[in-house]
Order: sequence, then C-alpha cells, then structure tokens
Amino acid sequence: MAYLNRNPSDATQPVKIGLIGSGWMGAFHAESIARRVPGAELAAIADPNVESAAGLASVLGASKVTADAADILADPEIDAVIIASPARFHSALIAQAAAAGKHVFCEKPAGLGLAELDAAMAAVEAAGVHFQIGFNRRYAADFQAAKKDLAAGTVGTPQLLRSLTRDPGTGSIPNAARVPAWTVFLETLIHDFDTLNWFNEGAEPVEVYAIADALVEPGLRDQGFLDTAVVTIRYSNGAIAVAEANFSALYGYDIRGEVFGSKGMVQAGRATETAARRYTADGMSADTPRLNVELFRQAYTDELVDFAESVRARRDGRSDDPAPSSAAYSLTPGAADARRALAMALACIESVKRGTPVGVNAAPVNTAAVNTAAVL
Repeated sequence: MAYLNRNPSDATQPVKIGLIGSGWMGAFHAESIARRVPGAELAAIADPNVESAAGLASVLGASKVTADAADILADPEIDAVIIASPARFHSALIAQAAAAGKHVFCEKPAGLGLAELDAAMAAVEAAGVHFQIGFNRRYAADFQAAKKDLAAGTVGTPQLLRSLTRDPGTGSIPNAARVPAWTVFLETLIHDFDTLNWFNEGAEPVEVYAIADALVEPGLRDQGFLDTAVVTIRYSNGAIAVAEANFSALYGYDIRGEVFGSKGMVQAGRATETAARRYTADGMSADTPRLNVELFRQAYTDELVDFAESVRARRDGRSDDPAPSSAAYSLTPGAADARRALAMALACIESVKRGTPVGVNAAPVNTAAVNTAAVL
C-alpha cells in the first residue's frame, strides 16, 4: 500500500510502460505517461485496431506497435502495463501480465466476476508484481482533503455517507446502444463504491439495495443499458451510505462525496471546473466540465505517477510500502479495493434482479450471461 506525500524517484532509468487498449481512456493514459509522468516512458501500444494504435504511437513517440498484447508481455524491456481494454478482458490480461512478470495498472472494473478476479489476483500475488486499480478519485485534491479530515477524526465516526456521479449524458457516449449491460454499476458507480469504502475505511460493505432504470434513454432499456440508479449500502460499523448515478447532467460532469459523522460533516467534489463565478444581467454562470478527464485531469496524472514510482521502487529493490509514521492515510487502490468494489457492483445487479436487498459477496453474477430485459 502506498501513502500520501510520496515523491517521484530521481532514478535515471525510466519505467517502460506498455499500453493495452488504445480507446479513448487508453489514449488519455498514454498521453499522461508520455507527457506528464516523470520518469516514465510509453514504450509500446497494443490494440487489435493496429491503425488506431499506430496513430497514437506516432503522436506520442511509442516505438512499438502491435495487434497482440502478448507481444508486449513477452518484451523483456517493458516493466509494466496499463490495461485499458474492454472490461471483459481485464481479469485474463491481469493474470497474463503477472505471469510475464509485468507490474499492472488496470482500469476498472478488474473483472466481471469474483471467481475470475480472484484467479487474476492469485497470479499477481504469486508473481510478486505490483497491482493498482484505476480509482482516480482518491487522487483528486478535494477528496484527499476530505479523507485527511476523516483519518484525523475531525468529523468523528461516520454515520451517513453519500457519493454521486452525474454524467453529461448518453449523447456523449459513442454508440450508446452497444454499451454493455449493467454499465451503471460496473463502470460508473464502482467509482462511488470505492470512494465510500475509502471514506469509511476499516468497515466492510455488508448489504446493498439497488434500484435502477432507463429514464434518460428508455429506448435502450430492453438492451440492458440503465442510466439512473440509487443504491443504499449498509456497512459493518453500522454506517449507512447512498450512491447515485444518472446520465443526463446537461450542465456538465458532477461528482461529489459527503460524510456525516458523530462530530461534524465533510464534503468533497464539485460540479464546476474552476471556482470562478460570473454575475451579469443574464444571471450567474460558471465553467462546467463536459468530460471526466477535464474534471480529474490532475488526478488521472497523479495516479499514474504513484504507479510509476511503485514500479520503479520494486524494480530498483526498494520497498514500495514504506508506511511512514507520518503518512496521513492509505492511498493506492489495490487488489482488495478492486474486489470489494466489484463485489458491491455485482450485488447491486442481483438486487435489481430480485427487487430486494442483497448481501455483498452473496451469489456472484456471471454478467456475460445476464439478460436485463428479462429481469427488469
């Protein structure tokens, strides 16, 4: 586990990173590695769409392009990989990368089922490689400030927690009709689940009750693309949390978190890109981000800085887990965090199917076999 206030090493040998998946998120991570992460080098890009990978490589200076991720995993010069492929391939790629001795940064979710994820994490542990999951909100300054207050006991024992994600809309998602079923839980609310778990660190999610529907794009309901959801979560320490998501925030990206405790309350997040407000005869206006990469640009960079430094520490024979006594709180999301959030997402799917609360980790769902049209 890494900790806050870590500084990048001055080691002269760059951490060579291969990208698996050159879609929009993979491309953003590639740009971060190439241009904004000290001591890291974008060494290779793998994607079945070689034209896409080659175009990205030419812009960012990656020297190797391939259609097969196995070519990257077999390259002894590459220290680590970023997995940004479709989620259905994540667990298998994690296991393959670990077996090849590559450190792994994986976009969420780390898998679509707990059994496949457990197998992948067993491979990571057996290989002794570093694993990090892409829960970038932990690296946002305001969320870190809230976490610092929680770790210091400023607001006391958490009693009520809340996390929300409001997306500008399905119109911003290319080919929305082909977005996988249950995206609202597996791709969106999974961030909120990790935020709540992190804010309520030390407690385990015990039970969820989820309600979801297609209120923004009713025509996609039969295809299983749900765009509105509310989840109630009960934790082992008695705290109760609510997570919500919607894909029609026409005013821009809106991501917030809140903890009400026995001594007070702390809030994080905002719906505006800057703190500026304009007041004219037409009323008040503000800058609102249209994409999550605009709202969290620095957080996306910082999570990869953390990853690169952890990889460098292991490669150079230094501990990546110094756990200094001055550390304010744990930061880097790892295997346990990936599993906990996925278990919550899968429990939410089961809750929607049953229309009842569901225990977390109970009755894991094979999401590839789920037909939401038949259960909603």
